[in-house]
Amino acid sequence: MTEYKGETDGVLANPNQPYHTASVGKTFTSVILAILVEKGLIKFDDPIANYLPADILKDLHIYKGTDYTNDIQIKHLLSNTSGLPDYFEDKPKRGKRFLEEILENPSRFWTPQETIHWSKEHLTPHFPPGTGVHYTDTGYNLLGLIIETITSKSFHEVLHDYIFNPLHMNHSYLSQFSEPIIKSQHPVAHLYLKELKINVDNHISFSSFYSGGQTVCTLEDQLLFMKALANNQIIQKETLDIMKQWNRMWIGMDYGYGLMRMRFLPFTQKYLGWGHLGSSGTSMLYFPNMDTYIIGGFNQTTYRSKSMNFIFFNVLRKLANMQK
Repeated sequence: MTEYKGETDGVLANPNQPYHTASVGKTFTSVILAILVEKGLIKFDDPIANYLPADILKDLHIYKGTDYTNDIQIKHLLSNTSGLPDYFEDKPKRGKRFLEEILENPSRFWTPQETIHWSKEHLTPHFPPGTGVHYTDTGYNLLGLIIETITSKSFHEVLHDYIFNPLHMNHSYLSQFSEPIIKSQHPVAHLYLKELKINVDNHISFSSFYSGGQTVCTLEDQLLFMKALANNQIIQKETLDIMKQWNRMWIGMDYGYGLMRMRFLPFTQKYLGWGHLGSSGTSMLYFPNMDTYIIGGFNQTTYRSKSMNFIFFNVLRKLANMQK
């Protein structure tokens, strides 16, 4: 079942059209780490200090006068339990939010290292590692750098080598960093921040999202990925089970290792799904009790929470009625 509406520069929306997946890309990053674990190149409980340079580690996690940097493990970054601030969402005590900076200067290219330094300069950690949950893009950019250290390749190269190429996700790429194997005949859908229209590939400052959510994919490519993940074709079931060690993040939503679990209360079992969501209303989810994959995007930041209502009432409930 496919539904699509809208247009891009006068061209009507198409189900084969690529779009910016936002934080759905975190699942790609986490699965790459899981593959590296299975290869014996890293462990989930390894200290991140083993893989990052001194300038990144310096003053990375100082909480109430104590430096906890050396206590941060890979699993803390994956599960958003490191306590590190989020350069994208957290509000600085002084100055502009990061989002304001990248919107005011769209032509600036940001390296992941620069986003880490911005976070250290403008924000403060929330708790010691492993003692709470705070969603953080900062942690995922650190994971991208760790992947580069382990593989001696750029993150976008690893993304293609480990995920996109083996799964024949031919229309997927890391915007500002790589190109798809096959360029789509359809334009990349515009992204909307309320009323502000953004051409994703031309907005250079979006490079800052890096390994935390800068992938551009089609619906079909994401379906290929989720089917492979759910059926243990990318990583082993035992590894996926480790990634599903859930911590409560928000009401009705838990977080594992680069995976979200949706609990539509009070219908927790039948409508239990896992995968990931993005801030522009993107979703890449699997509901095992219904054997249903739900993948899509509103490309509008105002639909961050509305998208879940849409998924429940307009998709899951309708499918449930059809299956009766």
